[in-house]
Amino acid sequence: MTNIALGFSLQIFLLDVVQMDAFYVSLILFLGRAWDAVTDPLVGYLVSRSARTRIGKLLPWIVLSMPFGVFSYIMLWFTPQGSTSPVFSFFWHLSMSCLFETFMSCYHVPHSSLNMFLGGDQRERDSATAYRMGVEVFAMLVGALIQGQVVAVLNTEKDQACNQPDRNEYLPQHTPPPQPDTLRDTRMAFLMSALVLGGLYSLCCLLLFLGVKEQMAPLSSLGPTRTPYLSGLKKLLRHVPYLWLVLGFLFTSLAFQTSLGNLALFFTHAVGLGAYFQYFILVLLVVATFSVPVWQMLQVRIGKKTTLFVGLMVFVPPLVLIPSIPSSPPVYMAMSVLCGSSLAALFLLPWSMLPDAVDDFKVRNPSCKDLEPLFFSCYVFCSKLGGGLSVGISTLALHFAGFEPGACSHGADVVTTLRVLLGPVPLVLLLTGMVFFYLYPICEEHHCQEQRELEKTGEENINLAALTLPGMRSSRQSHSSSYQSHESKTNYKSEVTWI
Repeated sequence: MTNIALGFSLQIFLLDVVQMDAFYVSLILFLGRAWDAVTDPLVGYLVSRSARTRIGKLLPWIVLSMPFGVFSYIMLWFTPQGSTSPVFSFFWHLSMSCLFETFMSCYHVPHSSLNMFLGGDQRERDSATAYRMGVEVFAMLVGALIQGQVVAVLNTEKDQACNQPDRNEYLPQHTPPPQPDTLRDTRMAFLMSALVLGGLYSLCCLLLFLGVKEQMAPLSSLGPTRTPYLSGLKKLLRHVPYLWLVLGFLFTSLAFQTSLGNLALFFTHAVGLGAYFQYFILVLLVVATFSVPVWQMLQVRIGKKTTLFVGLMVFVPPLVLIPSIPSSPPVYMAMSVLCGSSLAALFLLPWSMLPDAVDDFKVRNPSCKDLEPLFFSCYVFCSKLGGGLSVGISTLALHFAGFEPGACSHGADVVTTLRVLLGPVPLVLLLTGMVFFYLYPICEEHHCQEQRELEKTGEENINLAALTLPGMRSSRQSHSSSYQSHESKTNYKSEVTWI
Protein backbone atom coordinates (compact mmCIF):
# COMPACT_ATOMS: atom_id res chain seq x y z
CA MET A 1 0.00 0.00 0.00
CA THR A 2 2.80 2.42 0.83
CA ASN A 3 4.57 1.60 -2.42
CA ILE A 4 1.48 2.30 -4.52
CA ALA A 5 1.00 5.58 -2.69
CA LEU A 6 4.59 6.62 -3.31
CA GLY A 7 4.57 5.45 -6.91
CA PHE A 8 1.39 7.26 -7.92
CA SER A 9 1.30 10.27 -5.61
CA LEU A 10 4.74 11.35 -4.34
CA GLN A 11 5.79 12.92 -7.62
CA ILE A 12 2.60 14.96 -8.04
CA PHE A 13 2.64 15.81 -4.29
CA LEU A 14 6.12 17.34 -4.50
CA LEU A 15 5.44 19.11 -7.80
CA ASP A 16 1.91 20.46 -7.31
CA VAL A 17 1.43 20.63 -3.53
CA VAL A 18 4.90 21.35 -2.14
CA GLN A 19 5.59 23.16 -5.46
CA MET A 20 9.20 22.07 -5.51
CA ASP A 21 11.25 22.55 -8.65
CA ALA A 22 11.17 19.52 -10.95
CA PHE A 23 14.96 19.20 -10.82
CA TYR A 24 14.94 18.88 -7.03
CA VAL A 25 12.04 16.45 -7.18
CA SER A 26 14.01 14.24 -9.56
CA LEU A 27 16.96 14.35 -7.13
CA ILE A 28 14.78 13.29 -4.20
CA LEU A 29 13.21 10.41 -6.11
CA PHE A 30 16.47 9.22 -7.62
CA LEU A 31 18.68 9.62 -4.53
CA GLY A 32 16.06 7.93 -2.39
CA ARG A 33 16.14 4.86 -4.61
CA ALA A 34 19.93 5.04 -4.94
CA TRP A 35 20.09 4.88 -1.15
CA ASP A 36 17.71 1.94 -1.36
CA ALA A 37 20.17 0.31 -3.75
CA VAL A 38 22.69 0.27 -0.91
CA THR A 39 20.35 -0.83 1.88
CA ASP A 40 18.54 -3.72 0.16
CA PRO A 41 21.55 -6.03 -0.49
CA LEU A 42 23.13 -4.94 2.79
CA VAL A 43 19.99 -5.77 4.77
CA GLY A 44 19.75 -9.09 2.95
CA TYR A 45 23.29 -9.95 3.98
CA LEU A 46 22.72 -8.85 7.60
CA VAL A 47 19.56 -10.96 7.77
CA SER A 48 21.44 -14.00 6.47
CA ARG A 49 24.15 -13.48 9.12
CA SER A 50 21.71 -13.09 12.00
CA ALA A 51 21.17 -16.04 14.31
CA ARG A 52 17.86 -17.81 14.77
CA THR A 53 15.75 -16.73 17.73
CA ARG A 54 12.74 -18.34 19.35
CA ILE A 55 10.49 -16.74 16.72
CA GLY A 56 12.86 -17.37 13.80
CA LYS A 57 15.51 -15.51 11.86
CA LEU A 58 13.32 -13.25 9.69
CA LEU A 59 10.37 -12.27 11.90
CA PRO A 60 12.42 -10.17 14.38
CA TRP A 61 13.56 -7.92 11.52
CA ILE A 62 9.98 -7.46 10.35
CA VAL A 63 8.55 -6.65 13.77
CA LEU A 64 11.30 -4.32 15.01
CA SER A 65 11.50 -2.24 11.82
CA MET A 66 7.76 -1.63 11.56
CA PRO A 67 7.34 1.32 14.03
CA PHE A 68 10.22 3.25 12.49
CA GLY A 69 8.94 2.61 8.97
CA VAL A 70 5.47 3.91 9.88
CA PHE A 71 6.87 7.06 11.50
CA SER A 72 9.17 7.95 8.59
CA TYR A 73 6.37 7.30 6.06
CA ILE A 74 4.03 9.73 7.83
CA MET A 75 6.78 12.36 8.09
CA LEU A 76 7.43 12.05 4.35
CA TRP A 77 3.99 13.55 3.65
CA PHE A 78 4.32 16.25 6.31
CA THR A 79 5.70 19.71 5.55
CA PRO A 80 6.59 21.78 8.64
CA GLN A 81 4.61 25.02 8.83
CA GLY A 82 6.50 28.17 7.97
CA SER A 83 9.16 26.27 6.00
CA THR A 84 9.31 28.48 2.91
CA SER A 85 12.96 27.71 2.15
CA PRO A 86 13.29 25.42 -0.90
CA VAL A 87 16.57 24.08 0.51
CA PHE A 88 14.96 23.08 3.81
CA SER A 89 12.02 21.46 2.00
CA PHE A 90 14.42 19.53 -0.25
CA PHE A 91 16.51 18.11 2.61
CA TRP A 92 13.44 17.36 4.73
CA HIS A 93 11.78 15.19 2.09
CA LEU A 94 15.09 13.63 1.01
CA SER A 95 15.98 12.59 4.57
CA MET A 96 12.49 11.20 5.25
CA SER A 97 12.58 9.30 1.97
CA CYS A 98 15.95 7.71 2.79
CA LEU A 99 14.83 6.78 6.31
CA PHE A 100 11.64 5.20 5.03
CA GLU A 101 13.46 3.21 2.35
CA THR A 102 15.92 1.93 4.97
CA PHE A 103 13.25 0.67 7.35
CA MET A 104 11.17 -0.64 4.46
CA SER A 105 14.15 -2.73 3.36
CA CYS A 106 14.37 -4.16 6.89
CA TYR A 107 10.71 -5.16 6.54
CA HIS A 108 10.36 -6.13 2.88
CA VAL A 109 13.50 -8.24 2.39
CA PRO A 110 12.75 -10.70 5.25
CA HIS A 111 9.06 -10.76 4.30
CA SER A 112 9.85 -11.68 0.70
CA SER A 113 12.35 -14.32 1.84
CA LEU A 114 9.74 -16.05 4.02
CA ASN A 115 8.51 -17.89 0.94
CA MET A 116 11.60 -20.12 1.16
CA PHE A 117 10.92 -20.96 4.83
CA LEU A 118 7.40 -22.40 4.65
CA GLY A 119 8.21 -25.96 3.61
CA GLY A 120 6.51 -27.95 0.86
CA ASP A 121 7.36 -28.73 -2.74
CA GLN A 122 7.48 -26.49 -5.81
CA ARG A 123 3.73 -26.55 -6.48
CA GLU A 124 2.87 -25.60 -2.90
CA ARG A 125 5.51 -22.88 -2.90
CA ASP A 126 4.10 -21.45 -6.13
CA SER A 127 0.66 -21.52 -4.55
CA ALA A 128 2.00 -19.56 -1.57
CA THR A 129 3.51 -17.03 -3.97
CA ALA A 130 0.14 -16.68 -5.71
CA TYR A 131 -1.57 -16.07 -2.36
CA ARG A 132 1.00 -13.44 -1.45
CA MET A 133 0.80 -11.62 -4.76
CA GLY A 134 -2.99 -11.75 -4.80
CA VAL A 135 -3.16 -10.15 -1.37
CA GLU A 136 -0.45 -7.68 -2.34
CA VAL A 137 -2.41 -6.54 -5.39
CA PHE A 138 -5.52 -6.24 -3.22
CA ALA A 139 -3.52 -4.08 -0.80
CA MET A 140 -2.46 -1.93 -3.74
CA LEU A 141 -6.14 -1.58 -4.62
CA VAL A 142 -6.91 -0.32 -1.11
CA GLY A 143 -3.98 2.09 -1.25
CA ALA A 144 -5.07 3.35 -4.67
CA LEU A 145 -8.60 3.96 -3.41
CA ILE A 146 -7.27 6.05 -0.54
CA GLN A 147 -4.79 7.98 -2.69
CA GLY A 148 -7.37 8.44 -5.43
CA GLN A 149 -9.56 10.39 -3.06
CA VAL A 150 -6.57 12.57 -2.13
CA VAL A 151 -5.76 13.28 -5.78
CA ALA A 152 -9.43 14.17 -6.32
CA VAL A 153 -9.15 16.77 -3.55
CA LEU A 154 -6.01 18.13 -5.22
CA ASN A 155 -7.71 18.43 -8.61
CA THR A 156 -10.74 20.17 -7.08
CA GLU A 157 -8.65 22.75 -5.24
CA LYS A 158 -6.44 23.36 -8.27
CA ASP A 159 -9.46 23.88 -10.52
CA GLN A 160 -10.93 26.36 -8.07
CA ALA A 161 -7.64 28.24 -7.75
CA CYS A 162 -6.98 28.25 -11.49
CA ASN A 163 -10.47 29.53 -12.32
CA GLN A 164 -10.14 32.65 -10.22
CA PRO A 165 -11.02 35.84 -12.18
CA ASP A 166 -7.59 37.41 -11.75
CA ARG A 167 -6.02 34.56 -13.73
CA ASN A 168 -7.93 35.13 -16.95
CA GLU A 169 -5.38 37.68 -18.16
CA TYR A 170 -2.67 35.02 -18.50
CA LEU A 171 -2.08 32.94 -21.59
CA PRO A 172 -2.87 29.23 -21.09
CA GLN A 173 0.74 28.15 -21.51
CA HIS A 174 1.92 30.71 -18.96
CA THR A 175 -0.72 30.37 -16.26
CA PRO A 176 1.02 30.75 -12.89
CA PRO A 177 0.56 28.18 -10.14
CA PRO A 178 -1.89 28.65 -7.29
CA GLN A 179 -0.42 29.78 -4.00
CA PRO A 180 0.46 27.00 -1.51
CA ASP A 181 -2.00 28.40 1.05
CA THR A 182 -4.89 27.63 -1.31
CA LEU A 183 -4.00 23.90 -1.16
CA ARG A 184 -4.39 23.59 2.62
CA ASP A 185 -7.10 20.91 2.36
CA THR A 186 -4.94 18.91 -0.03
CA ARG A 187 -1.99 18.96 2.37
CA MET A 188 -4.23 17.72 5.17
CA ALA A 189 -5.69 15.01 2.90
CA PHE A 190 -2.22 13.68 2.03
CA LEU A 191 -1.27 13.63 5.72
CA MET A 192 -4.48 11.86 6.74
CA SER A 193 -3.98 9.22 4.05
CA ALA A 194 -0.45 8.65 5.38
CA LEU A 195 -1.87 8.11 8.88
CA VAL A 196 -4.44 5.62 7.57
CA LEU A 197 -1.88 3.67 5.53
CA GLY A 198 0.53 3.71 8.47
CA GLY A 199 -2.16 2.17 10.67
CA LEU A 200 -2.85 -0.54 8.08
CA TYR A 201 0.90 -1.13 7.80
CA SER A 202 1.05 -1.80 11.57
CA LEU A 203 -2.03 -4.04 11.50
CA CYS A 204 -0.65 -6.20 8.67
CA CYS A 205 2.65 -6.59 10.53
CA LEU A 206 0.81 -7.70 13.67
CA LEU A 207 -1.21 -10.29 11.74
CA LEU A 208 1.95 -11.57 10.08
CA PHE A 209 3.66 -11.98 13.45
CA LEU A 210 0.70 -13.80 15.01
CA GLY A 211 -0.18 -15.95 12.00
CA VAL A 212 3.16 -17.23 10.71
CA LYS A 213 5.56 -19.79 12.12
CA GLU A 214 8.92 -19.66 10.39
CA GLN A 215 10.38 -23.04 9.39
CA MET A 216 13.86 -24.30 8.55
CA ALA A 217 14.66 -24.43 4.82
CA PRO A 218 16.45 -27.43 3.27
CA LEU A 219 20.25 -27.28 3.69
CA SER A 220 19.93 -24.38 6.15
CA SER A 221 22.25 -24.08 9.13
CA LEU A 222 21.10 -23.44 12.68
CA GLY A 223 23.58 -20.64 13.31
CA PRO A 224 24.41 -17.47 11.38
CA THR A 225 26.09 -17.84 8.01
CA ARG A 226 29.73 -16.86 7.67
CA THR A 227 29.89 -16.33 3.92
CA PRO A 228 31.56 -12.93 3.28
CA TYR A 229 29.26 -10.31 1.78
CA LEU A 230 31.27 -9.62 -1.36
CA SER A 231 31.93 -13.31 -1.90
CA GLY A 232 28.24 -14.17 -1.65
CA LEU A 233 27.24 -11.28 -3.90
CA LYS A 234 29.84 -12.29 -6.47
CA LYS A 235 28.53 -15.85 -6.53
CA LEU A 236 25.00 -14.55 -7.07
CA LEU A 237 26.00 -12.35 -9.98
CA ARG A 238 27.93 -15.22 -11.58
CA HIS A 239 24.90 -17.50 -11.45
CA VAL A 240 23.61 -17.17 -15.01
CA PRO A 241 19.91 -18.12 -14.53
CA TYR A 242 19.59 -15.66 -11.65
CA LEU A 243 21.36 -12.94 -13.65
CA TRP A 244 19.00 -13.26 -16.64
CA LEU A 245 16.01 -13.35 -14.31
CA VAL A 246 17.11 -10.24 -12.43
CA LEU A 247 17.83 -8.27 -15.61
CA GLY A 248 14.49 -9.26 -17.13
CA PHE A 249 12.66 -8.27 -13.97
CA LEU A 250 14.55 -4.97 -13.78
CA PHE A 251 13.71 -3.86 -17.32
CA THR A 252 10.08 -4.99 -17.24
CA SER A 253 9.59 -3.32 -13.84
CA LEU A 254 11.18 -0.19 -15.24
CA ALA A 255 8.75 -0.31 -18.18
CA PHE A 256 5.67 -0.69 -16.00
CA GLN A 257 6.73 1.90 -13.45
CA THR A 258 7.75 4.46 -16.09
CA SER A 259 4.36 4.17 -17.75
CA LEU A 260 2.13 3.90 -14.69
CA GLY A 261 4.17 6.39 -12.67
CA ASN A 262 3.42 9.18 -15.16
CA LEU A 263 -0.29 8.42 -15.49
CA ALA A 264 -1.37 10.98 -12.90
CA LEU A 265 0.52 13.78 -14.66
CA PHE A 266 -0.65 12.56 -18.08
CA PHE A 267 -4.32 12.53 -17.09
CA THR A 268 -4.04 15.88 -15.32
CA HIS A 269 -1.88 17.93 -17.70
CA ALA A 270 -1.94 16.19 -21.10
CA VAL A 271 -5.55 15.12 -21.67
CA GLY A 272 -7.38 17.10 -18.97
CA LEU A 273 -8.96 14.03 -17.37
CA GLY A 274 -7.54 14.32 -13.88
CA ALA A 275 -10.92 13.44 -12.38
CA TYR A 276 -10.87 10.09 -14.23
CA PHE A 277 -7.46 9.03 -12.92
CA GLN A 278 -8.76 7.35 -9.77
CA TYR A 279 -11.28 5.34 -11.81
CA PHE A 280 -8.57 4.23 -14.24
CA ILE A 281 -6.41 2.99 -11.36
CA LEU A 282 -9.41 1.38 -9.66
CA VAL A 283 -10.29 -0.64 -12.77
CA LEU A 284 -6.63 -1.54 -13.31
CA LEU A 285 -6.13 -2.93 -9.81
CA VAL A 286 -9.50 -4.72 -9.64
CA VAL A 287 -8.62 -6.54 -12.87
CA ALA A 288 -5.12 -7.27 -11.54
CA THR A 289 -6.56 -8.76 -8.35
CA PHE A 290 -8.80 -11.18 -10.24
CA SER A 291 -6.13 -11.96 -12.84
CA VAL A 292 -3.61 -13.40 -10.36
CA PRO A 293 -5.41 -16.77 -9.96
CA VAL A 294 -5.95 -16.91 -13.73
CA TRP A 295 -2.22 -16.58 -14.42
CA GLN A 296 -1.53 -19.08 -11.61
CA MET A 297 -3.74 -21.72 -13.26
CA LEU A 298 -2.26 -20.95 -16.67
CA GLN A 299 1.34 -21.33 -15.49
CA VAL A 300 0.52 -24.80 -14.14
CA ARG A 301 -0.75 -25.82 -17.57
CA ILE A 302 1.77 -24.27 -19.98
CA GLY A 303 4.72 -23.34 -17.77
CA LYS A 304 5.95 -20.18 -16.09
CA LYS A 305 8.11 -18.84 -18.91
CA THR A 306 5.44 -19.15 -21.61
CA THR A 307 2.78 -17.65 -19.34
CA LEU A 308 5.07 -14.73 -18.55
CA PHE A 309 5.52 -13.91 -22.24
CA VAL A 310 1.77 -14.02 -22.81
CA GLY A 311 1.17 -11.73 -19.85
CA LEU A 312 3.79 -9.19 -20.87
CA MET A 313 2.54 -9.03 -24.47
CA VAL A 314 -0.87 -7.94 -23.15
CA PHE A 315 0.79 -4.69 -22.03
CA VAL A 316 1.82 -3.71 -25.58
CA PRO A 317 -1.58 -2.37 -26.83
CA PRO A 318 -1.97 0.10 -23.91
CA LEU A 319 1.56 1.41 -24.50
CA VAL A 320 0.66 2.09 -28.14
CA LEU A 321 -2.91 3.37 -27.84
CA ILE A 322 -3.03 5.47 -24.65
CA PRO A 323 -0.38 8.05 -25.71
CA SER A 324 -1.50 8.20 -29.35
CA ILE A 325 -5.28 8.57 -28.94
CA PRO A 326 -6.70 11.99 -27.93
CA SER A 327 -8.78 12.38 -24.81
CA SER A 328 -11.11 9.34 -24.85
CA PRO A 329 -12.26 7.95 -21.47
CA PRO A 330 -13.85 4.75 -22.91
CA VAL A 331 -10.62 3.79 -24.69
CA TYR A 332 -8.55 4.54 -21.61
CA MET A 333 -10.81 2.40 -19.43
CA ALA A 334 -10.59 -0.49 -21.89
CA MET A 335 -6.80 -0.20 -21.86
CA SER A 336 -6.81 -0.19 -18.05
CA VAL A 337 -8.24 -3.72 -18.19
CA LEU A 338 -5.27 -4.90 -20.25
CA CYS A 339 -2.84 -3.01 -18.01
CA GLY A 340 -4.27 -4.69 -14.92
CA SER A 341 -4.07 -8.17 -16.41
CA SER A 342 -0.47 -7.68 -17.49
CA LEU A 343 0.47 -6.14 -14.15
CA ALA A 344 -0.79 -9.26 -12.38
CA ALA A 345 1.47 -11.40 -14.58
CA LEU A 346 4.46 -9.24 -13.69
CA PHE A 347 3.63 -9.48 -9.99
CA LEU A 348 3.19 -13.25 -9.96
CA LEU A 349 5.43 -14.97 -12.49
CA PRO A 350 8.92 -13.49 -11.93
CA TRP A 351 8.47 -14.03 -8.19
CA SER A 352 7.40 -17.63 -8.86
CA MET A 353 10.52 -18.16 -10.96
CA LEU A 354 12.89 -16.77 -8.33
CA PRO A 355 12.74 -19.79 -5.94
CA ASP A 356 13.58 -22.03 -8.90
CA ALA A 357 16.75 -20.01 -9.52
CA VAL A 358 17.60 -20.24 -5.81
CA ASP A 359 17.23 -24.03 -5.90
CA ASP A 360 19.45 -24.18 -8.98
CA PHE A 361 22.09 -22.17 -7.12
CA LYS A 362 21.91 -24.54 -4.14
CA VAL A 363 22.45 -27.56 -6.36
CA ARG A 364 25.46 -25.97 -8.06
CA ASN A 365 26.90 -24.47 -4.85
CA PRO A 366 26.09 -26.86 -1.98
CA SER A 367 28.68 -25.22 0.30
CA CYS A 368 26.87 -21.84 0.19
CA LYS A 369 24.05 -21.89 2.72
CA ASP A 370 21.50 -19.42 4.06
CA LEU A 371 21.86 -16.96 1.18
CA GLU A 372 18.11 -16.83 0.45
CA PRO A 373 17.69 -13.33 1.96
CA LEU A 374 20.51 -12.06 -0.26
CA PHE A 375 18.79 -13.48 -3.35
CA PHE A 376 15.49 -11.86 -2.48
CA SER A 377 17.08 -8.57 -1.41
CA CYS A 378 18.71 -8.14 -4.82
CA TYR A 379 15.36 -8.91 -6.44
CA VAL A 380 13.59 -6.36 -4.25
CA PHE A 381 16.35 -3.91 -5.06
CA CYS A 382 15.68 -4.28 -8.80
CA SER A 383 12.00 -3.54 -8.28
CA LYS A 384 12.77 -0.43 -6.24
CA LEU A 385 15.58 0.63 -8.56
CA GLY A 386 13.15 0.45 -11.47
CA GLY A 387 10.76 2.72 -9.62
CA GLY A 388 13.47 5.19 -8.66
CA LEU A 389 14.99 5.36 -12.12
CA SER A 390 11.61 5.69 -13.82
CA VAL A 391 10.35 8.52 -11.63
CA GLY A 392 13.72 10.27 -11.39
CA ILE A 393 14.41 10.22 -15.13
CA SER A 394 10.80 11.14 -15.93
CA THR A 395 10.86 14.14 -13.62
CA LEU A 396 14.22 15.25 -15.00
CA ALA A 397 12.85 15.00 -18.55
CA LEU A 398 9.87 17.13 -17.53
CA HIS A 399 12.25 19.69 -16.02
CA PHE A 400 14.10 20.08 -19.33
CA ALA A 401 10.76 20.22 -21.18
CA GLY A 402 9.80 23.30 -19.16
CA PHE A 403 7.45 21.84 -16.57
CA GLU A 404 6.45 24.47 -13.98
CA PRO A 405 5.51 23.06 -10.55
CA GLY A 406 1.88 23.70 -9.67
CA ALA A 407 1.08 25.50 -12.94
CA CYS A 408 -2.52 25.27 -14.13
CA SER A 409 -1.50 24.43 -17.71
CA HIS A 410 1.65 23.59 -19.65
CA GLY A 411 3.06 24.00 -23.12
CA ALA A 412 3.22 21.50 -25.98
CA ASP A 413 6.74 20.33 -25.05
CA VAL A 414 5.56 19.08 -21.67
CA VAL A 415 2.58 17.27 -23.21
CA THR A 416 4.81 15.62 -25.82
CA THR A 417 7.27 14.54 -23.14
CA LEU A 418 4.47 12.94 -21.12
CA ARG A 419 3.26 11.01 -24.18
CA VAL A 420 6.79 9.75 -24.90
CA LEU A 421 7.26 8.68 -21.28
CA LEU A 422 3.95 6.85 -21.36
CA GLY A 423 4.46 4.93 -24.61
CA PRO A 424 7.70 4.59 -26.63
CA VAL A 425 10.11 4.53 -23.68
CA PRO A 426 8.28 1.80 -21.71
CA LEU A 427 7.77 -0.22 -24.89
CA VAL A 428 11.52 -0.36 -25.57
CA LEU A 429 12.20 -1.30 -21.94
CA LEU A 430 9.52 -4.01 -22.03
CA LEU A 431 10.95 -5.63 -25.16
CA THR A 432 14.45 -5.53 -23.67
CA GLY A 433 13.22 -7.27 -20.53
CA MET A 434 11.49 -9.95 -22.60
CA VAL A 435 14.81 -10.69 -24.34
CA PHE A 436 16.43 -11.38 -20.96
CA PHE A 437 13.51 -13.57 -19.89
CA TYR A 438 13.92 -15.52 -23.14
CA LEU A 439 17.52 -16.30 -22.14
CA TYR A 440 16.40 -17.66 -18.75
CA PRO A 441 17.26 -21.39 -19.01
CA ILE A 442 15.29 -23.09 -16.20
CA CYS A 443 12.15 -24.98 -17.25
CA GLU A 444 9.75 -27.15 -15.24
CA GLU A 445 11.49 -30.46 -16.09
CA HIS A 446 14.88 -29.03 -15.16
CA HIS A 447 13.59 -27.78 -11.83
CA CYS A 448 11.95 -31.10 -10.93
CA GLN A 449 15.35 -32.75 -11.34
CA GLU A 450 16.90 -30.11 -9.08
CA GLN A 451 14.25 -30.72 -6.42
CA ARG A 452 15.14 -34.41 -6.34
CA GLU A 453 18.84 -33.56 -6.03
CA LEU A 454 18.14 -31.13 -3.18
CA GLU A 455 16.13 -33.72 -1.27
CA LYS A 456 18.87 -36.30 -1.75
CA THR A 457 21.57 -33.86 -0.62
CA GLY A 458 19.55 -32.87 2.44
CA GLU A 459 19.12 -36.51 3.50
CA GLU A 460 22.84 -37.18 3.01
CA ASN A 461 23.79 -34.16 5.14
CA ILE A 462 21.48 -35.24 7.97
CA ASN A 463 22.85 -38.79 7.92
CA LEU A 464 26.43 -37.51 7.86
CA ALA A 465 25.78 -35.22 10.82
CA ALA A 466 24.25 -38.10 12.76
CA LEU A 467 27.31 -40.27 12.11
CA THR A 468 29.92 -37.66 12.95
CA LEU A 469 28.12 -36.11 15.95
CA PRO A 470 26.28 -38.91 17.80
CA GLY A 471 25.24 -36.50 20.56
CA MET A 472 23.32 -34.44 18.04
CA ARG A 473 21.65 -37.41 16.39
CA SER A 474 18.33 -36.99 18.14
CA SER A 475 18.13 -33.27 17.40
CA ARG A 476 19.02 -33.79 13.74
CA GLN A 477 16.49 -36.57 13.41
CA SER A 478 13.93 -34.32 15.03
CA HIS A 479 14.77 -31.57 12.53
CA SER A 480 14.52 -34.06 9.65
CA SER A 481 11.14 -35.35 10.78
CA SER A 482 9.85 -31.82 11.30
CA TYR A 483 10.94 -30.86 7.80
CA GLN A 484 9.28 -33.95 6.33
CA SER A 485 6.08 -33.10 8.17
CA HIS A 486 5.93 -29.71 6.44
CA GLU A 487 4.13 -31.24 3.48
CA SER A 488 1.03 -31.94 5.50
CA LYS A 489 1.10 -28.42 6.99
CA THR A 490 2.11 -26.35 4.00
CA ASN A 491 -1.37 -25.47 2.80
CA TYR A 492 -2.13 -23.91 6.16
CA LYS A 493 1.22 -22.14 6.37
CA SER A 494 0.96 -20.80 2.85
CA GLU A 495 -2.46 -19.30 3.42
CA VAL A 496 -1.84 -17.60 6.76
CA THR A 497 1.54 -16.20 5.75
CA TRP A 498 0.08 -13.62 3.43
CA ILE A 499 -2.63 -12.16 5.70
